[in-house]
Parts: sequence; structure tokens; C-alpha cells
Amino acid sequence: TALSLRHLHARELDLRTANTPPGELDLRHTVLGVLRDDPAVWPARVRLDGALYEQLETPLTAAERIPWLGRDDDAYHPQPYEQLATAYRGLGHEDEARTVLLAKQRARRHQLPRYARVWGLVQDATVGYGYHPARALGWLLGLMVVGFTVFARWHPRELEEGKSPEYSAVFYTLDLLLPVVSFGQDSAYTSDDALGWFAHLLTAAGWVLATTVAAGAARALNRQ
Repeated sequence: TALSLRHLHARELDLRTANTPPGELDLRHTVLGVLRDDPAVWPARVRLDGALYEQLETPLTAAERIPWLGRDDDAYHPQPYEQLATAYRGLGHEDEARTVLLAKQRARRHQLPRYARVWGLVQDATVGYGYHPARALGWLLGLMVVGFTVFARWHPRELEEGKSPEYSAVFYTLDLLLPVVSFGQDSAYTSDDALGWFAHLLTAAGWVLATTVAAGAARALNRQ
């Protein structure tokens, strides 16, 4: 170990050394007021689990600071990410805090079973684990455009001839995409063969999108 400061309690800690220390820096379970460091001399390994600090004086963005957390090659620890997010929130940098918490979820994903990693990738791509909810609207609009284009060109079959509401490619697509809302189109019209498979895919995509939005919203509200 190059430098072990485990369980240290201090008002200030200055790690801006002239050269990069060899080995590792152990800051586990330290309690600090102000931590000063320099990314140019970060050791190859920094152990941070349990470290608490009120302020990081070195002005770095979350994108620049996150690799610091990644220098601990032990198993995934959520606390260093949560502590860094708390530090950014203390400075009023909510966007930076969300970036850190998103990185936390991505790091956690690598520790999960394969099926859970796949679900994590879906949540990441669709809503950024709840930290980028606007993405969901983009996905919805994209699927809406694709669905409208297909169903405007190839119409589904009327279930009861003469008894159905006027067909609308827009509302038929929305009926397939939105799990809860109904415009009465999917109960009056049905798609067969390849068009039917496409309709099922849209419905599945709608459920996946709704589920990821709900899971992401719950996570963001809990600030996990």
C-alpha cells in the first residue's frame, strides 16, 4: 500500500503530491471536511468505500470525477457514488449528481446476472435509469411515426363490418403503444400475418417502455 489513511478523521486532507504515488491509496471509512486532490497524480488504485467528505475542492465535472471512483477494483460499492452525488448536490450541481447516480447504476449492472443486465441495458437506453426521462418521449414519438407509417399504408382488418368506428392509423397505433389508454381502435380492428406480428411488436414495445419509465421514475424519486 502506497498510503493508507483508513479511518482517518480530519478537517482537511491535501493529496496534491508532486508525483503519482506508487501502489494504492486507501481512503476507506475516512471522515473529512475538505478533500483536495489532483487527477494528474491519482494513484492507479484508490479505495473509497465508506469515505465521507463534505466538500471536494478540486473543480471537476462528474464526467471527470467518475474515473476516480472506477480506480477501486474491488467488487461494486454503491456508497462512493452516493457520496460523490451528495457532494455535487451540496454545491447545487443537480445535473452532475444525476450523472454520478447514472454511473452508479451502470457499474452495478456489471455485477448482475445476464438476464438482469439485459433489462438494465433496456432501462439505460430508454430512460437512462430514470435520470433522463425525456428519452422516453423520443422513443414514443419514434415508435409512433413508424407505426403510423405502416398502418396508414396497410390497414388492419375490421372485426365486425359496419359496426366499427372510423379507422384512424394514428389512434390505432396509440392503442397498441399505450397499455392503459384506449381509443377503441384495437378492439374494432385486428392485424393479420406479418402486419399482426408488427402490431404485437408495437404492443410489446409499449409495455417495455411503460415499465422502464415506471421503474426509472421510482428509482429517481428514491434517489438510489
